[in-house]
Amino acid sequence: MKKYLYAILAMALLASTMLCACSSSDEEEVVEEEEEEVVVKYYRNPVINNDAPDPTFIKGNDGKFYAFTTMQDGNVPVYRSEDLVNWTYYSGAYTNANVPKFVPGAAIWAPDINYIDGKYVLYFSMSTWGGEWAAGIGRSTSTRPEGYYSNSKLLFNSEEIGVQNSIDPVVYQEGGRKYLIWGSFRGIYITELTEDGLELVDKKQIERIAGTAYEGTYIHKRGGYYYMFASCGSCCNGLSSTYHVVVARSKSLHGPYLTKSGGRMLDNRHETILVGNNDVKGPGHTSQIITDDNGDDWILYHGYDVKEPNAGRKTYIDKVNWGEDGWPIINDGTPSTKRMVAPYFKPKAK
Repeated sequence: MKKYLYAILAMALLASTMLCACSSSDEEEVVEEEEEEVVVKYYRNPVINNDAPDPTFIKGNDGKFYAFTTMQDGNVPVYRSEDLVNWTYYSGAYTNANVPKFVPGAAIWAPDINYIDGKYVLYFSMSTWGGEWAAGIGRSTSTRPEGYYSNSKLLFNSEEIGVQNSIDPVVYQEGGRKYLIWGSFRGIYITELTEDGLELVDKKQIERIAGTAYEGTYIHKRGGYYYMFASCGSCCNGLSSTYHVVVARSKSLHGPYLTKSGGRMLDNRHETILVGNNDVKGPGHTSQIITDDNGDDWILYHGYDVKEPNAGRKTYIDKVNWGEDGWPIINDGTPSTKRMVAPYFKPKAK
């Protein structure tokens, strides 16, 4: 059948609601080739247009995506999407009675969502500004991605694990084993979790794998290498924030993580892959990477919108581009704000 391309009318923006915002998925193009019709969708950043820092997300068993961010208004916000770019606020992750309160006066920061052994496990930081030795990492579970989450437990605090500022957890799973990576500007550490992901195997068995320049880490394996994504700089100073994303890689999960020239992340050496621009300041704290049905990789992160400097850290999405040398860069090295081709996921079978 003869190929043809046409544009359809712009999609209407969803109405704003409290703690709810959507991206501008403002145009679609439909390509019909023989028996298959492909819809090319577009988006504009930010994709969560309110204060939604430190994003993490997962694809639920229902086929929808669920994103979680740092605590707002006394709970961990849960957003839902079918395409990674149009997000709506769903609920809090906890009932009011079940919000974890292991650290007095602390908030829940930087959650990390995982699916382990038939349940959803939400790892989180509990911290206050300046309370680096009281800070700790906990977990909660649910049978549904959106929650409600319960069965909460504080895995450790900074003092008992011996790591100052123990926040920003991320879990890496491989070969049936689970590892917890964490830390914020006092070194990045790794330890093994039990098979169900709910406890540490041994609190005395911890290993430092990166230096003191980093927080908000994430491990992604590709082509035989483990890539450690991390954030550097000041996260939370509005348009003066210097936050940016860096990376190094290793042949082993435990390191050493090296730059292109062989510098060690243990010595605070890295490659910079995302910095602010005239439209977005302080981009960082990346989420997991997801591969769409076209084979493209995508990542969420937060940043300050220059046009709305008092709106907090909004959530953005961009494509992760891999060079011929095997090294990643997010978009072109800066956040996108123009119309971009969106992630592609095949329509559900009717």
